[in-house]
Order: sequence, then structure tokens, then C-alpha cells
Amino acid sequence: MKLERGFSDHSISAYIFDVKKFVEFLELNELEVSPVMVRLPLLREFIIYINELGLGRASQARIISGLKAYFKYLMLENNLEDDPTELLETPKLNRKIPEVLSVDEVFDFLAGFDLSDPLGRRNRAIFEMLYACGLRVSELTELKLTDLFLDVGFIRVIGKGDKQRLVPIGEEAIQQLKFYLDERKQADNIKQGEENIVFLNRRGKRLTRVMVFLIAKEQAKAVGIEKNVSPHTFRHSFATHLVEGGAGLKAVQDMLGHESITTTEIYTHLDKQYLRDVVLSHLPLYRDNTTE
Repeated sequence: MKLERGFSDHSISAYIFDVKKFVEFLELNELEVSPVMVRLPLLREFIIYINELGLGRASQARIISGLKAYFKYLMLENNLEDDPTELLETPKLNRKIPEVLSVDEVFDFLAGFDLSDPLGRRNRAIFEMLYACGLRVSELTELKLTDLFLDVGFIRVIGKGDKQRLVPIGEEAIQQLKFYLDERKQADNIKQGEENIVFLNRRGKRLTRVMVFLIAKEQAKAVGIEKNVSPHTFRHSFATHLVEGGAGLKAVQDMLGHESITTTEIYTHLDKQYLRDVVLSHLPLYRDNTTE
């Protein structure tokens, strides 16, 4: 996966975790089965098991994808003659429209951090970056000091498959980031190997994705936002607000690091009033009537 498909360490860990889920299923049912003994009926029982766990369709699809990759590898290594996952069906995924925050909600969330506290400064900078640059949380936690080009208003982001992209960063985000970096310079407990990582915890190590998730939940509750807020909410909000503001999908695609424009197109469905206004203002037959 790393050498041939260019997967990130995070993606590889996820695939390994998915295969371990299957091993866990075998152990729970006290089944001593080697990989070469696995057959389609057993895999179907496993799918029933993960469905009963309450996992969503997307999680189930990812786990099946992990198993398919594993057995494909065994086939390539000539350890198997037949692939038991060949006829294993993946649950059809509904294209879920992500939850987004309004501009006012983003403002309230960001303004709610206590800037007299060094952690408050760090957390404000984190979510300014997530919103201003549309980052994935993994991209944020892996962001390096050498990826910052604040003098020209850009940062370099290492996305999925180690693909690089340059993303513009706004003045407010730059200012909050500089406030945090000034505090960071005073830290004397930065762990070896973490010196180039931008966002650190109080022990001098890089933040985990789980920690950023918890900060998002706590801050949303603190400022009275009742929506289901996660770090990814700010990426969705970034894209939605850009599209609503008239940004072209290709530009949004480039900034988000989407490989396919179809992934970005979901943001055109988020604001029906916005789409209606676009039609009324740009379709010649209706444009002339809007001023009457």
C-alpha cells in the first residue's frame, strides 16, 4: 500500500484496523481459520456482525474495502488461488450532505476561545486554520513549520497519497497563528522529532486527531452551538461559504485537494436559496424579470 499505491501512514493503519475487525469476529466466535480457509459465507456472516454493531454504511464499506485489499494482496503473493471477497457486495452509500455552520456560528465559535490562556490561543489558531484553509484534521496535525509561507499568504499542505497543494491563508488566520507561534517559541519541553510540527500539546508532542475532535465538541457546547460539530465541519463550512460566495468549483476542488470534481459538487446542493438566486440572476429569461 505504501510503495505501490502511495497510501499515507494513516490510511495504512485504517486498513490494518479493518482486517483486525475480522480477526476479532473470528475470535468472538471461537473460529480458528487461516486466511486460505476463508470463504464467502463466512465473510457474509462478518458483514451481518458489523451491521449489528451499528456501524454506518460508510464504515462498513471501508471495512469491506480493507478486506478486499488484504485478500487481493494474498492473491498477488500467490498465497491464494481464489479471492473470497470477489463476490462480496459493498453496501450502497447514500450521498450525505454534510452539516455546516453559518458564518455567524463560525464567528461565535472562534471568538469564544479564551486568548488569555496559551491553550486558548493554540485552539483559536487551530480552528482558524481549519476554516480559513479547508484542511482535513490529519493535514492540520501533520502541518510543519517549514510548510508555512506566511509572508506571501500561503501554506503547503500534504494531502492524501502524499499529494502537495498550496492553499491561501487569510489575514485573520495568519494573525492568530502568529500569536500561537510566539507562545510556542517559549516552550522548553518539545520532544525530539517534533520540533518542526506546528501544533503541539502541553507535553510537547503533536496533537492527535482525537484531541482536535474533543476540542471542537467542547467549544461548540461552550458557545451554545447545538449542531454536531467536528473538525471536518469547518472544512465543509469553508467549501460551502466559498461556493455561496460565488467561487468556482474548480478553485474549491484545488483548495480542498479533491481528486475528482464530483466530490466537490456536493457543496452545490447545500444552499437551495443560493442556487435559486444563481439561476434567477444568470438565466437570461428570468434575469430581466427580477427587477420588475
